[in-house]
Amino acid sequence: QVRLVESGGGSVQTGGSLRLSCVVFGDSVSTNNMAWFRQVPNKEREGVGFPRPGGGMSWCDDSVWGRFTSAKDNAKNTLYLQMDKLKPEDSAVYYCAAKLSPYGDRCQASAYSYWGQGTQVTVSS
Repeated sequence: QVRLVESGGGSVQTGGSLRLSCVVFGDSVSTNNMAWFRQVPNKEREGVGFPRPGGGMSWCDDSVWGRFTSAKDNAKNTLYLQMDKLKPEDSAVYYCAAKLSPYGDRCQASAYSYWGQGTQVTVSS
């Protein structure tokens, strides 16, 4: 059984930083098959980005490029999302997601089978 547990959300002012963590429980999931999503009320869950197997991150949302970075600790089965220079439009519930295979559009929520509980990020102006 796979379980994802997120932490690290909160409230900051514009320009502030937050770091989200997502711990994966269950040996069948690789951090290479994980991604970050976010969702605001009355909108679909949108992809933020996902780690590349060779290192680095691919971003689904160009607006976070240069402000968000990600890291993974395979020994701890943990994926991190470092968010800097936060803007009010970054406010959302952030989710980590995982799937068992490397196939599928990694920016599409429908490709993922497992989800964290979500953590609220609020950026005030």
